[in-house]
Amino acid sequence: MTAKFIPRQVFPSYASIPRSYYLGHHRAGLKKMQNMLSSIDYVIECRDYRRDLGAKPGSSAQRSVEKTVRGFDKPSATFFVSSSRPDANSILKHLRRDAEGPDRLVGCRVMVVGMPNVGKSTLINNLRRKGVGKAKAVQTGGQPGITRKIGTPVKIIERENGSHVYVLDTPGVFMPYVPDAENMLKLALCGCVKDSVISPVTLTDYLLYHINLHDPSVYRRWSAPTNEIMPLLESFAQNKGLLAKGGIPNVDLAAQHFIQKWRAGELGLFLLDDLKAEKRSRLEGSEKEVGRSISSILRAERTAKKQDSSKL
Repeated sequence: MTAKFIPRQVFPSYASIPRSYYLGHHRAGLKKMQNMLSSIDYVIECRDYRRDLGAKPGSSAQRSVEKTVRGFDKPSATFFVSSSRPDANSILKHLRRDAEGPDRLVGCRVMVVGMPNVGKSTLINNLRRKGVGKAKAVQTGGQPGITRKIGTPVKIIERENGSHVYVLDTPGVFMPYVPDAENMLKLALCGCVKDSVISPVTLTDYLLYHINLHDPSVYRRWSAPTNEIMPLLESFAQNKGLLAKGGIPNVDLAAQHFIQKWRAGELGLFLLDDLKAEKRSRLEGSEKEVGRSISSILRAERTAKKQDSSKL
């Protein structure tokens, strides 16, 4: 009788995971944004919760997820826009309420901000297309770092009296330091850091850990349910012809292709974050502290490592 597959309940190790992707143009862009805030009417923060990967579009599961996410930041207006089916009408409608108000005599300036590669430029192009019927104005790409500078204002709403609405594209800015290594893995899977920053095999192993918790049958064409990433990648490489010299499976290339399959929605629908745990944490007032300095976090980690070593 075949033993029942038991997925890992925890990911085994975070020791080798980089904790930062804070580059020079991130620092420069953030400083310039801060200096421009006095001339900005609205700030739109883009967040990528991988809507297309979380649940079937239009399903009750998706509506439930979005209701929960809206509750995390109630004072602010929250909109959900899909890059695969772009619809920026809700955002434009919100902006028009202010831009077309009776006391609005001058133009309105909107700044779009967010982490690298979350879709800021795509959103701006959609706002422009829907708002004024013009072609895209800013360059987009599948890797972080396409936008390096704050762009020139792009018109997205036009008014007869000249008080138009303009939007500014900004470079994605990563956190200076990520205290939780697991969050770094999640951000890397979503493409907020370049794929070369974390080993693709490690990243795929973390993805496998999540897939197994939801539905391991999604990779059955390459392997039976498994917690071992290397046999899966070797089988996947053989199947896809991703071979090095001598017919040896190229596991790094296989890992990159496996991740791309997940990003394309071909390996199941699930969120990397546990929204129930996040909601419970917020209700209990026990959110992880994010305001600590990098040095204090590093000191705490070194102390913890020393204590672990002394126990050996």
